[in-house]
Amino acid sequence: MDLDNIECVSSMDGLEEEEIHHHHNNHHNNHHQSLTKPRSNIVGPTIGPAFSVHELLECPVCTNSMYPPIHQCHNGHTLCSTCKTRVQNRCPTCRQELGDIRCLALEKVAESLELPCKYYNLGCPEIFPYYSKLKHEAVCNFRPYNCPYAGSECSVVGDIPFLVAHLRDDHKVDMHAGCTFNHRYVKSNPREVENATWMLTVFHCFGQYFCLHFEAFQLGMAPVYMAFLRFMGDENDARNYCYSLEVGGNGRKLIWEGTPRSVRDSHRKVRDSHDGLIIQRNMALFFSGGDRKELKLRVTGRIWKEQQNPDVTQCIPNTCS
Repeated sequence: MDLDNIECVSSMDGLEEEEIHHHHNNHHNNHHQSLTKPRSNIVGPTIGPAFSVHELLECPVCTNSMYPPIHQCHNGHTLCSTCKTRVQNRCPTCRQELGDIRCLALEKVAESLELPCKYYNLGCPEIFPYYSKLKHEAVCNFRPYNCPYAGSECSVVGDIPFLVAHLRDDHKVDMHAGCTFNHRYVKSNPREVENATWMLTVFHCFGQYFCLHFEAFQLGMAPVYMAFLRFMGDENDARNYCYSLEVGGNGRKLIWEGTPRSVRDSHRKVRDSHDGLIIQRNMALFFSGGDRKELKLRVTGRIWKEQQNPDVTQCIPNTCS
């Protein structure tokens, strides 16, 4: 869905609002960030020898750690069960037929190992038994984040500063400072509603980054518009913040208050959970006024930080930038 016109205003308390006009563009080049694999020459008496053994447990095809069943060919070359089907039952090293030979010795060795998390080079200090390591890595707080852009499929991953720069430079996403914002969305033919992301805007507030999404999609048979906020960080930190969204017109308004979802949750997961401000199309057209043939929605919002006293919440203007 092409967006005819978007006006975006992000303001801090005490500052005049300044409108910024831009056109949304869904076609941008994505640049992939390669994650550095852990080095095999780790120094240290506790994990050095184990890590060299860990190389024996690395599948030569997918380079992931192998878990039972570990297969081998008649010449002793090993690979994981997933890749066994990929190579059409032929050893990728010597091209001999694999058969159904298990490498029980290597499986026994794996049981005795303790290894560092694969994200140790990103800061994770944990060491785990071999069979617990995989479970930890799936939820490790140091694992990289996926790009939160929803206008196209983007496979770029990285830490938050890298992704902020990526969103700004590669996806041309608007960047704003402040804990209050004011967006106006204009669409000349609101009768055409399909699954489409209209905008992702990044806000810098309280030293953190937040992504504002606004889009149109079908909820059952009903066309709706939805706005929601995601926190660029982990879920535990996201709970420290709250936000409100308000949309209205003709003397009526809808208000949503909630906690931003972490970007660990995919854009689709948040949208499908309906965790945000949802506006039915007829109500949106009523808010737009006029002849109801053009969508003109103004969405305002505010982000604030939860205080230690759970009964008191406030936005602190001098810490919003």
